[in-house]
Amino acid sequence: MKYTMKPKVRELADRILAVITAWDSVECVCLNEAATADTLDPYFALILDVYYTDGIPSTAQRAAAFPDNAAFETSPTNSKDRFLVGDLPVRIEYKRVSRIEEQVGYAERSGSELWKIRDSGTYVFYRLLNGIPLYQRGEWLASIKTRLGALADDFWVRMRSFYQSSMEHYLSDLGASLAQEDSFNYLVSSASFIKYACSALFMENGRFEPSHRAYFDQVTRLPTLPEGFAGRFESYLRADSELPPDRKYEIAKLIARSIVGL
Repeated sequence: MKYTMKPKVRELADRILAVITAWDSVECVCLNEAATADTLDPYFALILDVYYTDGIPSTAQRAAAFPDNAAFETSPTNSKDRFLVGDLPVRIEYKRVSRIEEQVGYAERSGSELWKIRDSGTYVFYRLLNGIPLYQRGEWLASIKTRLGALADDFWVRMRSFYQSSMEHYLSDLGASLAQEDSFNYLVSSASFIKYACSALFMENGRFEPSHRAYFDQVTRLPTLPEGFAGRFESYLRADSELPPDRKYEIAKLIARSIVGL
């Protein structure tokens, strides 16, 4: 395995990996791209996706097993651990293989169950395709990647439709909050509008949604974009003090019309 991390991050990843791969139910472990950033980057974290079949050790057992950790905490569903090793933040996400198979099945069938993916988004698939495999027990990960790479056009068309509908909903809310001078709903609607606008464009291009941090860099480099999108997108993201709310709403309407017209 060729690491793209700093030596101390690579060493820590190896130590944690030695613990995780000793668990019988672990199918594979993937490194999230956030771990390849500089450790001084505020977004840096050593993030590992652990795909397992039957079960994982208890919270107490995991906390005791991971090396030299501090501030250990886990999610209410026992599916995410967070802790520090020295000054390095570590996040481990545990994903049951059967659940991943279920979600991929929804995508492959592209039927009435597809709404179950709409609500959670396609980031889980992005992580499967783009994570760096650090450990694989068998061929499961390769098989899943093959299936995700062969999704029918219906999947992308229907997902784009879902996201476009949400985009239009939040555009309407944006206009209503502006008229009512509702600053809280304006902020929520503004963020949700641009998120779903970008999501619709990822689907139009047959791409899974990346992390929110990566939206800005990736969406403007998609091969199929509405004319003038990049400029409008950057204008929309300007600080409110630089762009009056009514002007931002006009830009949002132009973005929405251009996406619908693709």
